[in-house]
Amino acid sequence: MPVNLTPNAISAVIGGDLNLKPLVQVVDIKLIGSSQDRYRLLISDSISTQQAMLATQLNDRMKTGSVRKGSVIQLIDYICSTVQNRKIIVVLNLETIIPDCEIIGNPRPLMESDSAPKPLLSGDSMGPPRNVISSSVPMNSGSKMQNARSTVVQQSYQPRPTVQPPYQPPAPNYRNHGAIVKNEAPARIIPIAALNPYQGRWAIKARVTAKGDLRRYNNARGDGKVFSFDLLDSDGGEIRVTCFNAVVDRFYDSIDVGKVYMISKGSLKPAQKNFNHLKNEWEIFLEATSSVEVCPDEDSSIPKQQFSFSRIIEIENTENNSVLDIIGVVTSVNPSVPILRKNGMETQRRVLNLKDQSGRSVELTLWGEFCNKEGRELQDMVDSGFFPVLAVKAGKVNDFSGKSVGTISASQLFINPEFPEAYSLRQWFDSGGKDTVSQSISRDIMPGGKRNEIRKTVSQIKEEGLGRADKPDWVSVKAYVSFIKTDTFCYTACPLMIGDRQCSKKVIKSGDTRWQCERCNQEFEECDYRYLIQAQVQDHTGLTWVTAFQETGEEILGCSAKQLYSLKNDEQDDGRFEEIIRQSLFNQYLLKLKIKEEMYGDEQKVKITVVKAEKVDPSSESRYLLDLISNVSQQRL
Repeated sequence: MPVNLTPNAISAVIGGDLNLKPLVQVVDIKLIGSSQDRYRLLISDSISTQQAMLATQLNDRMKTGSVRKGSVIQLIDYICSTVQNRKIIVVLNLETIIPDCEIIGNPRPLMESDSAPKPLLSGDSMGPPRNVISSSVPMNSGSKMQNARSTVVQQSYQPRPTVQPPYQPPAPNYRNHGAIVKNEAPARIIPIAALNPYQGRWAIKARVTAKGDLRRYNNARGDGKVFSFDLLDSDGGEIRVTCFNAVVDRFYDSIDVGKVYMISKGSLKPAQKNFNHLKNEWEIFLEATSSVEVCPDEDSSIPKQQFSFSRIIEIENTENNSVLDIIGVVTSVNPSVPILRKNGMETQRRVLNLKDQSGRSVELTLWGEFCNKEGRELQDMVDSGFFPVLAVKAGKVNDFSGKSVGTISASQLFINPEFPEAYSLRQWFDSGGKDTVSQSISRDIMPGGKRNEIRKTVSQIKEEGLGRADKPDWVSVKAYVSFIKTDTFCYTACPLMIGDRQCSKKVIKSGDTRWQCERCNQEFEECDYRYLIQAQVQDHTGLTWVTAFQETGEEILGCSAKQLYSLKNDEQDDGRFEEIIRQSLFNQYLLKLKIKEEMYGDEQKVKITVVKAEKVDPSSESRYLLDLISNVSQQRL
């Protein structure tokens, strides 16, 4: 079946026709780019060929084979850009008409002269060309007439074109608009998903969904300041915008979360994925010539926010430092505590727990201002007996001793939001979900191990050679703490923050009143105290030594290391100190243990670390034993 490509489509598109929607053929495909796959096409209209770049959102067309060499396609949405003084067509959307076809015609590369406008010459029957001198010119002009005739003939002669002249768009009408500089016509509004560095002029209309704090930095180039904000358009496209130094002064105060802006004249650069969690390979950097104009009229087609919620059970298999959205019911809120950051500034930290229908719960750590505003509001609700639904936009996953989620500067919290997911959670929780048992994935699950609890006895740890493989073993043991060393139960630790975590490295005295951290290379007046407990645990099969750090030490002893250190060394209240130690002994705990063989000098020893210590709950333990009996009975049948 003969296929008719759109005649002179290449020259028309290069000439500026963005509404043609031509039929063209793919005659070659080349994969370029290292960090991000991009496809360069050579397209043909059967007469001319032209380089084209495929927008990354269309990469799946190449990977699935719906577009390949020989395919006849229709360009639905496209722009023409100049890159290094060369024209290139950027394809934003297309339709595959014929997946596979022989190369049509004998196309050749389009030369710049081919895309320039040419006069349409008349045939012989149309009379003489307009520029040729007619017979009415006097004949007595002598040599002057001969020279003039020669000149005019040379100017008027043009070879007859073999194809239809290229499309030449009408010039824009700027009448009554005053003087206008070349290329200063308003840029065309395009979707965020269509943005790419190959565009010369663009504009986007989008809503600000998040605004970062103003940050100051110092590097080899000197001092500077930076802030970023996130945009969302009506097509669901998201992108981050970043401003530096003088541009910060120009735009920081004018950017408000929730407002819609028209933005143009920025530069696009690859997104820095270490700091940018949005699903866009590009990031906009505003410059001195950039334009940011607020849209006075509300645009209901642009959503207020966009979420991609992950269930809590899915966080178990999520990589560390990933940024995601979660939603759950707040079941507990801890008090806010002050934390000293590495830069010497004090901030706040507050930990709360979320649960959802997946049967899992997770710790959410609030940092900074989140502790005071939303954190206090959540605590008041929970204290009054009401358990609110909380949606978290852009929370960061941490895999230290289990999985948890923490807020970052780009995070947003929504209390009892009007989302379908929130309504579903509320209905589930109120109709019985409140009383369902949820397994915590924060310090309660053994990372790298099986999700189901593995119970062992103390004697089995040695008999089965646990901890001697390449990876550590994670098991649970029901045992009593029978002895705690009290001569060295804690160490002096660095209180500074590195990112969203405390440094906690051991510090040394620097003079009489100051402490120094070699890791942070800073000094401070007060240090922190953290547990490093050596204890014996035993069950009905034997006993073994274990090590417990800060969180598990507090669970066993019931107070902080700083309080216990002060009681023993500052107040020298030996009676009270011994009472606390005595009350912590011979209580039955469900101990989550990490067992790993490590080198001590020239000798290898198995080290057992207590990841979490829970006092045995009779009800939960009874259910566990009943299930165990039931499983054994079924196996015998």
